Amino acid sequence: MDRFILLMLASILAGFALLRVPLDDTFLASIAPVTDIIGVLAIVVFSLFLIYKGVMALVRK
Repeated sequence: MDRFILLMLASILAGFALLRVPLDDTFLASIAPVTDIIGVLAIVVFSLFLIYKGVMALVRK
């Protein structure tokens, strides 16, 4: 289970990396808004999942 939680944390970090990657002056500049949306969605979805798992762990104890 710890590996799964670490995978979720890595996914959140990947979302932050997508937000911070500089795409100006590259051929990928046209998809910069798409990477921002994907990054924000990754952060929100995986963060909410970790919060849910944390609340479920507290309720069970």
